Amino acid sequence: MSDSEGYRNPADGIIYYYTGDQEPQCEIGKCPIEYSVYGYRPSLAFSGTIIALYALVMVAQTFLGIRYRKWGFMVAMQLGCLCEILGYVGRILYYQNPWAQGGFIMQIVLITIAPVFFSAAIYVLIYQIAKYVSAESSRVNPKLFYYIFITADIISLILQAVGGAMSSTSEGDSTSGVNIALAGLAFQVATLVFFAVAVVDYMFCSRKVWSTVKLPTRFISFCAFLALAWTVITIRCCYRVYELSEGYSRDSEALRDQPLFNGLEGVMIILAAVFLIGGHPGFVFRQGETLTQQESFKGKSEREASAGSETV
Repeated sequence: MSDSEGYRNPADGIIYYYTGDQEPQCEIGKCPIEYSVYGYRPSLAFSGTIIALYALVMVAQTFLGIRYRKWGFMVAMQLGCLCEILGYVGRILYYQNPWAQGGFIMQIVLITIAPVFFSAAIYVLIYQIAKYVSAESSRVNPKLFYYIFITADIISLILQAVGGAMSSTSEGDSTSGVNIALAGLAFQVATLVFFAVAVVDYMFCSRKVWSTVKLPTRFISFCAFLALAWTVITIRCCYRVYELSEGYSRDSEALRDQPLFNGLEGVMIILAAVFLIGGHPGFVFRQGETLTQQESFKGKSEREASAGSETV
């Protein structure tokens, strides 16, 4: 290995290597932080705050999942939160030693794939929305929404996991790993966009149903939180495509911009997790209940109340 892959410490004259397996390896106090993959030490305060927030989201999702028996949604959210927590633990380990593989591997793989589970939680809801509003108004069997988007999400997960693993084990030097991860992220963005198109198309097809009834406030709120979660996840995925466009090069400005990462990765995805508390399906969907049934029951109750008051 050549001197170009190492740093000669002026204090002791020893060359410390920041790539490969040759000893001695760089460590804090021996090499400038600029010689690490990211060129910075992740903020402990930010990582700790994010971990605490995801833990709170996990508690909330566990409570709501058990209360409303929405097991699939709960599992997807729990997996996403768990990956994020472990990923930011990896950031803390990376802070302690930016040249050790353990923390780098944890954060690069887990933080990359975690939003895929939040996307899955969103995708399953279009099927429930279609059943709730009007299954007959859909251009296709609503179950197809579930199969199409979950399948696409699994493909995205596999690509990002494989690409992240290849990149992490090579300390970011694997061009193939970066390209595979980029393909997974780009595929996730495409799936999110297609999902939005499918939702808008369904809204158009079902307009004769939902436009003729008074939509429940809780359903409007649910849809608003869902839209917000979709928006921040899409912003994050677009950012990650931009971040990885130059690979894990030490010349990449995007990769070495910690405030940008914290804002467009960390903040965006914790916001998505929080929004999906407000967008929990248990608040809206009851077993076998539809929008028109709710409206008919409400109208009947109002008529009975009116007749009762007239009798009195």
